[in-house]
Amino acid sequence: MSSPQRPMPTEAAILSFLDICDSFYPPDAVTASIAQQRLWYDALCARFDQPLPQGMATIDALIAGAIPVRHYRPANIRTTTSLLYLHGGGFVVGSLQSHHAICAEIADRVGAHLVSVDYRLAPEHRWPAQTDDCFAVLRQLLAEEKSVVLIGDSAGGNLAAGLAIRARTEGLSGIVGQILIYPALGGDLVSGSYLEMSDAPGLTSADVAYYRNILQAPSGDPVAEPLALASLAGLPPTFITVAHFDPLRDDGRLYAARLAQAGVEVWFREEPQMVHAWLRARHVSDGARAGFAAICAAASRCAGSI
Repeated sequence: MSSPQRPMPTEAAILSFLDICDSFYPPDAVTASIAQQRLWYDALCARFDQPLPQGMATIDALIAGAIPVRHYRPANIRTTTSLLYLHGGGFVVGSLQSHHAICAEIADRVGAHLVSVDYRLAPEHRWPAQTDDCFAVLRQLLAEEKSVVLIGDSAGGNLAAGLAIRARTEGLSGIVGQILIYPALGGDLVSGSYLEMSDAPGLTSADVAYYRNILQAPSGDPVAEPLALASLAGLPPTFITVAHFDPLRDDGRLYAARLAQAGVEVWFREEPQMVHAWLRARHVSDGARAGFAAICAAASRCAGSI
């Protein structure tokens, strides 16, 4: 039972969505074994699964020798730019299947080839295994496709932001945009939204600390914690969307402000009734539906498929 002080949205559809989520993935899931967390998460994802758009072709493959990926090719491709999707899940849960319908719908709406990465998970594989896997895929995609839009949600938003930073450092060109969806960017855990939304539904500040502890990324490394980056100049055009009821909210707010100050083209959107992981509610909530449309519009703009 939520306490009277707990921050909660008022949109009925999101409250119903949260009840369903809690029935599959308990609020205290991080206290369970890793194997149990993954079973719960897979069941939750299956509950919100959707049929793929008509004409969508998918192919599973290996990139850079051993990294599993899934290719999505919609019936109507309107751009030569590819989308690279990095899934969320705290670096602990999630897979090609967990975000299957989400990736297919984005590819279809944008009219673009999309690649989803099944990067290695913690705790079996600590940092930087995740970013290394994704960067290897990015490097090969840029060599083959020439231009790429990075997209990631939550932990995947962290990875996407880190890839843009790595690419800038290594002089790797061709990233034409990044879409960061309620990203984890290395905030301080004790102020702003981490304090205001510490007990938010769907993700708490204690959960964020748990995932960081499992990943064991070095504190202050800008690839792991993009907010630690000294200069954001030269990063690609960026769309950031955050949920109001989310301890990660101010990570996105602060990053958007710093990108703008550095002269980077940036769009920022805050969903007033949304909670962390609202992407799964895009077919049941008006707020999530509008937020998902904004993500696809931003990806279309970056990819030049409007």
